[in-house]
Amino acid sequence: MHRNATAASPVRPWPRAGVRGFTLIELIVVMAIVALLASIAAPRYFQSLQRSKETALLSSLNTMRDAIDQFAADKGRYPESLAELATARYVREIPEDPISGSRETWVELPPPAEMQASGRVWDVRSGADGRAADGRLYADW
Repeated sequence: MHRNATAASPVRPWPRAGVRGFTLIELIVVMAIVALLASIAAPRYFQSLQRSKETALLSSLNTMRDAIDQFAADKGRYPESLAELATARYVREIPEDPISGSRETWVELPPPAEMQASGRVWDVRSGADGRAADGRLYADW
């Protein structure tokens, strides 16, 4: 038997008087504060996520453009496709467009007619729809 318990007074399952938990009002106030903080942080998080995708897009475009230029300088012609850049090991693999989430949406631009250069890929652009934070179209980068 319990030390303080007597045969006449069984042990109670409820806490003793004076011990209390949180009230419903206190829980609602805490949840409201948490919701307020989340509503402030969430938009900043999504803006940060979008900025990081845009930075990754610029990096991928610069890397592929450098690889195209190196290919043209080495071979005397432009590549026939982005896949040829990867096959010739100028890039390890065709990067994923971070905005569209696909490797298939890159737009390959041919050399201008006045250049009279052979090959089909002179420049590359994103095929993603939409505008960047600065208002420019992704397709114009």
